[in-house]
Amino acid sequence: MKPLPALAALASDMTAWRRDIHAHPELSGEESRTAKVVFDALAEMGLSPEGGIGGTGVVAVVQGREPGPSIGLRADMDALPMNDDSGADHVSTKPGVSHACGHDGHTATLLGVARYLAANPPARGRVVLIFQPAEENGLGAKAMIDDGLFDRYPCDEIYAYHNMPLLPFGEAAVRPGATLNGYKIWEIDIQGVGGHGAAPHRTKDPLQAAVRVASEISSIIGRYVDPMEPALFTVGKLQAGASHNVIPHEASLAGTLRATSPEVIEVMWNQLHAICEGVGRMTGCTLTVTEIAGVPPCINAPAQAGIAADACATVLGEDKVLRDLKPYPFTDDFAYMLQHAPGAYMFFGQGGPMVHQTVYDFNDAVLPVASSIFARIVEDRLG
Repeated sequence: MKPLPALAALASDMTAWRRDIHAHPELSGEESRTAKVVFDALAEMGLSPEGGIGGTGVVAVVQGREPGPSIGLRADMDALPMNDDSGADHVSTKPGVSHACGHDGHTATLLGVARYLAANPPARGRVVLIFQPAEENGLGAKAMIDDGLFDRYPCDEIYAYHNMPLLPFGEAAVRPGATLNGYKIWEIDIQGVGGHGAAPHRTKDPLQAAVRVASEISSIIGRYVDPMEPALFTVGKLQAGASHNVIPHEASLAGTLRATSPEVIEVMWNQLHAICEGVGRMTGCTLTVTEIAGVPPCINAPAQAGIAADACATVLGEDKVLRDLKPYPFTDDFAYMLQHAPGAYMFFGQGGPMVHQTVYDFNDAVLPVASSIFARIVEDRLG
């Protein structure tokens, strides 16, 4: 393992940023303190950050010595609505809010890269440092883009990473093509006619409708989607009723659908609507399907995936880089940025508990490794 000496020397700074952000987590769209930490740190480095992009997003540019391409590097900043049971000294100070996905580490990594590049600017071109809000709800990348991110800061290539507990520390994975699923977050509102539990024939039972929908969803994959296709339906919430002998007048379901192909996502979405229409006719209830958020699959450009993999190999060793790992079923709205510029999304192993577990904590040993890989990408592309 060969992190750049200058970035290894910045490990304590990155760790301090990371642990401060971890102790003060903020939910999607509410990252005002985190954005200020980022903004102030970038300004202290002599850069000229711009805040308030897409809500709380922050962008800064490191200019090279000569004209050339623009390379974007992105980190997400938001936390999750869950407790922090890590037991760390820097445990969350906000009950019910935690950096259980490691975005604190991603942000600290990019701050380390910013400090390194401010002192060691590229020979040509420029590096666009993008600190994005609201990845967890799938809205932040699009909000920044809609707010003119790439109009004001055009990028010829763009890169991002996620820590990956499923890989041991010291390994990395990056592949061409689909690397993460796209998804839709959906909710179904069901309106019926409630009544007494002993007279169900005088009702239109929304709970029965909800159960039928939840059951029928499982038939979509394998009947309407090729079972060899990576596709996944998850029902994460079903709410109805408050008493043992009262049939409620309304119910609701919520969940996600995921696939690596936009065409498969469309088939799954259409079949979900068809199931709800059929159950509505069967039960007499009114079922309304709403898309809360949607993110396309994350598609790595072959050339940029190769560049990223080579940078990983320079830092970690070729035998520690997985170049053909199957796509993960997770989702990241960095996919929207990849629709505007070719790039690559990487995974850096950190071991330990899985993300989105209450005992999770980012592995600080990843910081000099991840920042060195970003720096190697910049060096390769801009000199």
